[in-house]
Amino acid sequence: MPEFEETAPTFAENALGKALHYSQLWAARSGGLEENAFVFADDSGLVVPALAGAPGVKSARYAGPNASSAQRNEKLLNEISGKAGDERAAYFICVIALVSGRGAEAIVSARANGSILEAPTGAGGFGYDPVFYFTELKKSFAELSREEKNQHSHRGKAFRRLLALLPQLTQ
Repeated sequence: MPEFEETAPTFAENALGKALHYSQLWAARSGGLEENAFVFADDSGLVVPALAGAPGVKSARYAGPNASSAQRNEKLLNEISGKAGDERAAYFICVIALVSGRGAEAIVSARANGSILEAPTGAGGFGYDPVFYFTELKKSFAELSREEKNQHSHRGKAFRRLLALLPQLTQ
């Protein structure tokens, strides 16, 4: 399927745009999207308030369209260099949009609060995980076990919120 170009200024608009885009593509290929059929899409990223919200909705493209995770982390660490304490505060956010044949059904979000480390730590995870310190567990996201990350991450929490809504939407 043709990809959706994420150009909106907010995570919610990008998530809803993707969900509507793919639901319309599915409907065109299958003869329509039934009222009780759902398509969901998410948008997520890292927000650093001291950097005017960057990387934000451009998290995946922060160091350029073809940059590696290491290059994005290096740019982030350079940008936040010299900042300390609360100026290193950050959070991951995930927004999920759900649509059906009736249109937009729900938008849910969740976040995980933390701060940006001075240097990458840990070998797990992906993206900004090695530079994101999750205060609650006193570890970088790259140091969390799969179970810990599923329990505490922005995506895990957002998906649990979405799952909690589904019974109401399918009645």
